Amino acid sequence: MKRIIEAAPSPPATTQTPPPAAAPAVRRVTVDEGSAGQRLDNFLLRELKGVPKTHVYRVIRAGEVRVNKGRAQADTRLEIGDEVRIPPVRLPERAAQPEAPPREFPVVFEDDHLLVIDKPAGVAVHGGSGVSFGVIEQLRRARPTAKFLELVHRLDKETSGLLMIAKKRSALVALQDQLRERETGKTYAALVWGDWPAKLKVIDVPLVKFVGGDGERWVRPGKAEEEDAKRSISLVKVVQRTPQFSLLDVTIKTGRTHQIRVHLQQAGHAIVGDPKYGDFERNRELARGPAKFDRMFLHARQLRVVHPATGAEMTLEAPLPPECANLANP
Repeated sequence: MKRIIEAAPSPPATTQTPPPAAAPAVRRVTVDEGSAGQRLDNFLLRELKGVPKTHVYRVIRAGEVRVNKGRAQADTRLEIGDEVRIPPVRLPERAAQPEAPPREFPVVFEDDHLLVIDKPAGVAVHGGSGVSFGVIEQLRRARPTAKFLELVHRLDKETSGLLMIAKKRSALVALQDQLRERETGKTYAALVWGDWPAKLKVIDVPLVKFVGGDGERWVRPGKAEEEDAKRSISLVKVVQRTPQFSLLDVTIKTGRTHQIRVHLQQAGHAIVGDPKYGDFERNRELARGPAKFDRMFLHARQLRVVHPATGAEMTLEAPLPPECANLANP
């Protein structure tokens, strides 16, 4: 009903209390093709964005989440047509976050199951850790009718190159299984300082993640007997040498955080432009010099994968960005 306000003398100023926000209500969500096969906990984390994981697991344990009117466990696999009862959850008010601007990225391959883009350097793949949004949030805004868009894997913000996004839940599961079983080939172009030893072709050095005194997440070389050490294998091939640099192809057999960056740095040849594990003085000189090169030279240039629906073997490639090609081939 519209309220009509007639002109009248202004009444004394009063303070009006805004109406209370509507209480959250129970939701009943029917599982569609995009969520079929997903674990209940992961389904809820997506449906209840921003709710702490501990709270999500608490309501599952308490029986407040129901699947087809029955109690369910966190690892329950959902099927098409299942009805999930999601209890009301009130979140603390937060400062408004800037909305991700819609953005498309250069497409290397796309069909109904899979999207592969050439990610620019300097763009995060997702929001979090001080970043409001990334590739996936921008793609979802640019494609509002897409029912399902999920990252298959990740790239560091500073790394450019091939990034896979699944367009169906079945594709996501199949591709992540390939990554887990090391059935994919991911090759990166890396420019390092100095003359890489010709005999050093395999780096098999465990890596350990830790939080530094600055609160940042770091990775260091470890020892096999360390509890948190994870075996990490990188295969290195020299592509080209210059008086100052070595251009390498690095194929990873494991996908650890910062694996290539730490493996090359611990071998005595840090990646050019690496802001975390690199040679900071030489990086500054390069950025201020004639080349004006101010990014990390690590580029996901080739990806070998089996298509999740057709079973066809695919080899996808992304050429070096112009700034990298110019530095490697002056």
